[in-house]
Amino acid sequence: MNQQKYLMAIDAGTGSVRAVLFDLLGNQIAMEQREWVHLEEEGVANSMSFDYTKNWKLVKECIRLVINHSSVNAEDILALSATSMREGIILYDKNGNELWGVANVDARAADEVKELKEQFEGLEEEFYALSGQTFALGALPRLLWLKKNRPFIYEKVASMSMIGDWVLAKLSGSIVSDPSNGGTTGIFSLKKRDWVCEMASRVGLKESIFPKILEVGTPIGTVTAKASQETGLSTTTQVVMGGGDVQLGSAGLGVVKEGDVAILGGSFWQQVVNISADTETPRDMALRVNPHVVNGLSQAEGITFFSGLVMRWFRDAFCDLEKLQANEQGIDVYELLERKASKVPVGSYGILPIFSDVMNYGKWYHAAPSFINLNLDAKKCNKASMFRSLQENAAIVSSINLDKIKVFTGVNISEVVFAGGASKGKLWPQIVADVTGCRVKIPKVREATALGAAMAAGVGCGVYTNLEHAADLLVNWEKVYEPNLANTELYKSIKEKWQAVYKEQLLLVDRGLTQSMWSAPGL
Repeated sequence: MNQQKYLMAIDAGTGSVRAVLFDLLGNQIAMEQREWVHLEEEGVANSMSFDYTKNWKLVKECIRLVINHSSVNAEDILALSATSMREGIILYDKNGNELWGVANVDARAADEVKELKEQFEGLEEEFYALSGQTFALGALPRLLWLKKNRPFIYEKVASMSMIGDWVLAKLSGSIVSDPSNGGTTGIFSLKKRDWVCEMASRVGLKESIFPKILEVGTPIGTVTAKASQETGLSTTTQVVMGGGDVQLGSAGLGVVKEGDVAILGGSFWQQVVNISADTETPRDMALRVNPHVVNGLSQAEGITFFSGLVMRWFRDAFCDLEKLQANEQGIDVYELLERKASKVPVGSYGILPIFSDVMNYGKWYHAAPSFINLNLDAKKCNKASMFRSLQENAAIVSSINLDKIKVFTGVNISEVVFAGGASKGKLWPQIVADVTGCRVKIPKVREATALGAAMAAGVGCGVYTNLEHAADLLVNWEKVYEPNLANTELYKSIKEKWQAVYKEQLLLVDRGLTQSMWSAPGL
């Protein structure tokens, strides 16, 4: 009888890191997760540092615990891979030791973004046409900030990687990157799927720090003896190239063919549509375009900021009673809140949440966080209706982003795959179907980013031929939600009203009367 074999995924997200163990049929065997935070560096406004020393301890803890709690023999884990929040970068010295790191929405380099735009007129547009990225979250302004403000660190920089690559480097000893995550630095070619190093030299930065690019699913090496001792992994386990969380999450949802569509509902929400890698980027720079994990494809992407994190804030700030009630009933507090919210009618009695804006990649900033149209009728304006309004709002912003992508790509969108933490409920997926007017498919494995990383691991060790093959074998559907078209009509007017209100709220930020929830560097 053959011994059962396994694949491991390490998912380094914005709000947490997790190690997830799968069997070769894609069944989740065990998972360990630790929340982490990325703190503002003292004296550096709008920074979001990545504490690689503390966070490596959390990664090691998750790996060791998932092995111990699953009672799996470490030698039976054939391969592992990693996925992570994109844009976040780690810099290393010539010996491969970490020097500096920032998480995804670090916005310290506002002055550098302004300087790039002023000193190199037309450069952002030129680079966007190649990479699909603006300067807002790219690596160039951050590297310039480091050169200017921490020259003693910059001088030592010999290599750069993304955060998922850092996990793999700690395990394998090799610093490499892939198109899907490396492409989010903006120092990249969508069509060639490789670095454009001269982008760095043109603005006065080193062009020798960019590591070798490997396609997702390419073996890097095996777990080192040191990493084995630290984590409990076997030195026979292969370490395989992973990728960006959104793109690997798409693979974990079976979104691997041109024209496929997904909404990933995590800490941030992403709306993605697969397009040919030869597709030209939109001239207005309103959308982001990233390399997919599938060679030959890119993804047009909209991003909804903080949707999952806003829910966590609402839970922790207002729902202590619901936490107690949920604990007494033995259910998750979000399930209890959804039950209450399901009794609230479409439109949440007119409450309009103002948090994330629609994607505007070229000039990206948000209004002040707020709820509009609250009233003093406690039977209508209460935690249940506010909670539902937040769910509706995430779906509305996603729908508007998809509308923008339709215009750019010409793709007719009638079916959407919905995954991530937000898809676990019963109410939210139906709201997404009703708002978008699309059929919504929920996968059995909802933590799609981890499954996508496991697929990459399986490709690397020869279990699957490629990611498309893995998707065909492993992706199964748990439920399908059909849109209530009467509700879709109601949401059309709510979408229009929300957009008009958000526009007015942005004017308050412009006048200095309120504070933006988030603003891209350089605005």
